[in-house]
Amino acid sequence: MPSPVELLALDPADLKSVGLSRMKVEYLRSLAEHIISGELQIDHLDKLSDDEVRAQITASRGLGRWTADMFLLINLERPDILPIGDLGIRSAVQRLYRLDQLPTPREVDAIGEKWRPNRSLASLYLWASTRQAPKPVRGAAKPVRQTAKPAKQSRRTRPTSSR
Repeated sequence: MPSPVELLALDPADLKSVGLSRMKVEYLRSLAEHIISGELQIDHLDKLSDDEVRAQITASRGLGRWTADMFLLINLERPDILPIGDLGIRSAVQRLYRLDQLPTPREVDAIGEKWRPNRSLASLYLWASTRQAPKPVRGAAKPVRQTAKPAKQSRRTRPTSSR
């Protein structure tokens, strides 16, 4: 992975040739510029509060609350992060609470208040709840159930009763 300085030295056309859109190239370049200028202090983010990390990350063009929350949750392993704008989280909350409509991020935030200080764990459970259980493969052999009879004990190994 290139350093921020190396990234800025690359021709944007080269970045587009590997599948990045024009906007993604702009966002990557903005991120690199923020790191080089010191506005985004990558090496010190672990020392900042959640809100301070969000402010630093979202100051870079193209990076929003969702990106900041994912960074806090996955990279910094913060214990109380609820990505309120994540569609998977919102869908899981809708299903769990049997809501007629997809909840807004603000509604998810209000519902998630009761999960403090473990909203990161709640997020992981919410995502897990959106995964479908694997369907059984048709025609697959059923496991054979063995009914082994207990072996007979010889007279010598039989426990003796004390009289």
